[in-house]
Amino acid sequence: MNTKLKCLLLDDELPSLSYLKLLCEQLPGVEVVKAFNDPLDFMNEFARIDFDLLITDIEMPNMKGIELVEHIKEKAVIFTTAYGEYAADAFDLQVIDYVRKPLQLERLRQAIKKVQLWHNKALHRQKTFIQVNSDKGKYLLHFDQIRFITTSALDSRDKVVYLDNGSQITLKNISFQTLEEAWPSTDFCRINKKEIIAMQIVSAFSHDEISTTLLLENGQARTCSLSEKYKMDFLQKIAL
Repeated sequence: MNTKLKCLLLDDELPSLSYLKLLCEQLPGVEVVKAFNDPLDFMNEFARIDFDLLITDIEMPNMKGIELVEHIKEKAVIFTTAYGEYAADAFDLQVIDYVRKPLQLERLRQAIKKVQLWHNKALHRQKTFIQVNSDKGKYLLHFDQIRFITTSALDSRDKVVYLDNGSQITLKNISFQTLEEAWPSTDFCRINKKEIIAMQIVSAFSHDEISTTLLLENGQARTCSLSEKYKMDFLQKIAL
């Protein structure tokens, strides 16, 4: 999904909290909803706040971050700390990442990316299809059935979807953006102006071409061009 992660911050040291907030504001995928400098204040309020992610220090008075996280269910957590001895406990709690202080922007960016992937997978578990208009009428397009999508040669507003059973269906008057906002972003990739592929069909790739497991009518494997605009996104998803 292309929405921002709603984030809560917690650190008992005000300079550290201010610096963390400053770093988060430099990350376009993050929206800081509220910052706390007392874990008890956080515990009193968090249940009434809509958020996706908590970034919290571990070593704090009144309540340590390790204890606090045990009360938070189904939310992503990133720990920040100057102490290394808590790492094992953090991952036992299935915390998404553990970032050592002093914080660095690029290291925090990496942690946020992990949360985005986790969040997208969680959304995927909740939604597995989208209802669309097609040449066959109203159609339930299940994400796990999609292999390849291309712009229709007859009308650029339409998209032709190649399904796992070898059949095709034409989606009427729908944009690539609408499709990309509906499904788990890690499973699909826009590779050029006119095509989207399911990552599972990739068999090989070079700097400007992707070979797939899809077969053309002549029995040869379909190859697709990889444009410079979408290359970085493709390479990141290949690396997952």
